[in-house]
Amino acid sequence: MNIDSDHVNYLVWRYLQESGFQHSAFTFGQESSIVRSSVAQVKIPPGALIAHLQRALIYVQAEVNLTAGGRPADLDDLDQIDALTLIESAQPDVCERRRAMLRTRLSEKENDGAGGADDKGASAAKPVVLTGHENEVFACAWNPAYNLLASGSSDSTARIWSLDSAGLAKEECLVLRHLAPHGEDAKDVTSLEWSSDGTLLATGSYDGAGRIWTRGGELQSRLSGHSGPVFALNWNKKGDLLVTSSVDQSVIVWDSASGQLRQRFQFHSAPCLDVNWRDNKCFASCSQDQAIYVCQVGRSTPIKRYDNGTLSGGHTDEVNAIRWDPSAKYLASCSDDCTAKIWSLEMDGPLQSLKHDNKIYSLKWSPAPAKGVPVLASASFDHTTKIWSALEGTCLFTLEGHTNPVYSVDFSPDGTHIASGSFDKSVMVWSLEDDGRMVQTFTAGGGIFEVCWDKDGKRIAACCQDSTVLVADFSA
Repeated sequence: MNIDSDHVNYLVWRYLQESGFQHSAFTFGQESSIVRSSVAQVKIPPGALIAHLQRALIYVQAEVNLTAGGRPADLDDLDQIDALTLIESAQPDVCERRRAMLRTRLSEKENDGAGGADDKGASAAKPVVLTGHENEVFACAWNPAYNLLASGSSDSTARIWSLDSAGLAKEECLVLRHLAPHGEDAKDVTSLEWSSDGTLLATGSYDGAGRIWTRGGELQSRLSGHSGPVFALNWNKKGDLLVTSSVDQSVIVWDSASGQLRQRFQFHSAPCLDVNWRDNKCFASCSQDQAIYVCQVGRSTPIKRYDNGTLSGGHTDEVNAIRWDPSAKYLASCSDDCTAKIWSLEMDGPLQSLKHDNKIYSLKWSPAPAKGVPVLASASFDHTTKIWSALEGTCLFTLEGHTNPVYSVDFSPDGTHIASGSFDKSVMVWSLEDDGRMVQTFTAGGGIFEVCWDKDGKRIAACCQDSTVLVADFSA
C-alpha cells in the first residue's frame, strides 16, 4: 500500500469542491499544484475523503476493542465505553485510555467469574467506572452532607458527580473548568476539599490559584496570592477560613466569604507540601525544608517549630503530610526519611518515631480511637500500610498485599475498616476488627492516587492514573 502527497491533496481538493468551498478549493489547488497533477484526471465518487476517514475510524476502533489475547471484545463489554470520535482516533493517549477502560472491565468480569474472591478470601468488588476526565485524576472527595463526589484532574478540570445508591451517575457531571489567562495553558488541579457543611468546594491548581465553588458548580471566588502551584488546602471546621500551601514556600489563610487574603505566613524555606487545621484558628504546615510549623491566625510568629536543625529527633528529609488527631492534641507527620512522627505542643521533640522500610507518602488518624487510644495509619513506598497505637509507638498490624507503593489510605467512618490505594492498580479493604485481614479488593485500569469513604461508610471512591474515577460498594 502506497500513499503520497498528491493522493492526499486530491482527496482534500475534491472535498473542498464538493462542500462548496470554491475559493478555498481554488487556492489549495494552485498551492498544492494538484490541478496540474495527473492524479486530478482520475475519476472518484463523491464523498471519497469522508468514506476513507470512516473506514479508518472503524479500523482504529477495532484495534482499541481488542482484548489482551487479540480477540474482539464482546458487545456487552463495550456498553459503558464511548465510541471514538474522528479526532479522538488520531490521539494515541485517548485510544490508550479506551483500551485501559476495556481491560479494567474485562478484569472485573474475570474476577466475578472466578467466584468473587481472591486467594486470601477477600471478595472482589465490581466498581462503577466514572469517565469524563481526559488525564490523570489526582484527587477525589465525598461531600459530607450530600450524595456528591468531587474529582480533580491534570486535564485542568474538577468534576462534581451526583450519584444514586448504586454509585451510578444520576445526571451529567458538573465540569469546573480552571481557565488560564489569555495566551497561557490551563494547569493541573492538584487538590480539592469540601467545606464541613458540604455547600462549598475548594480546589487548588498548578496555576497558583485557589478557587471556591458552590456545590452547584458556580465559581464563587478565585484566590490569587501565590506565585507558584498550590499543592494542598484545608477548610477549618467553622468553614469561614481556608488555608492553602504552595511551591512559593508560603501558606495563605483566606476569608471564604469574601475570597480575600486574610494572612500570609512565610516561614518555610522550600515548597510547602501540606497544611492541616488544628481548630478554627490554629494550623500546621510542612515542607521540603524538613520543617513543621504550627501557626495561629493573627499571630506573626509560629507557635511551634519542629525540625532537625533546632531539636533532636526531627525529620531528616522532606515532610510529605501532616494530620491532627480527632482530639487536636497530637500532630502526626510523615517523611521521605521513612518515618512518621507524633508531636505534642507540650513537648519540643517527637513523642514517637514510627518506622517503615521506604518513604511514607500519606497518613490518617482513625476517627474512632481504640479504647481511647489514638490509632494512626501510614502508607508507604515499601508497599505496606501500618496501623499504629500512636502514643505507645507499637505497630498493631502490617497490611501486606500491594505490589507497588501505597499512595493513599482512608478509614471508614466508624474506624472498623481501612482502604488502601496503590500504584499496582488495586484498592484493598482491611478489617481492623479481624486482625487486619483483607476483606475486599477492586481493580482499576491505572495506578491509584487517592481513596476515600463516603459519609455512611457504604461506598469507596478511588481516582486513577488512567483518567477514571471508581466507586465501589462496601459490604462488611
